[in-house]
Amino acid sequence: MMNPFFQVAIGGAMGATARYAVYRAIAWHGPGFPVATGVVNVVGSFAMGVLAAFMAYRWNNHFAPLLLTGLLGGFTTFSAFSLDALTLWERGQHVGAAVYIIASVLLSIAAVVAGMALGRGLWA
Repeated sequence: MMNPFFQVAIGGAMGATARYAVYRAIAWHGPGFPVATGVVNVVGSFAMGVLAAFMAYRWNNHFAPLLLTGLLGGFTTFSAFSLDALTLWERGQHVGAAVYIIASVLLSIAAVVAGMALGRGLWA
């Protein structure tokens, strides 16, 4: 069995490359509306669900570091977020799932705003 850190590194490189390929393939991605990002997030979330279920039932999660954390994590971290939210919901933690979703989205947007402000202050 391959070292899990090596699996994540290989999968992450493949996922990031795939994300870049989607951005290059979708010509209308740009400042108007992030179509490629939306495609990546939706496709990655769907793939995360399919692979998580498949591995849980067939592969005993042996390739989770390579495929889930690495490949899909490199392709889109939104897929991991979606799986985490669904897991909370399926465990009956409906309030926790809602708080996680709302807090993750709002805090992530706030973090991007803060990071941009800091970066612009430092390098503009």
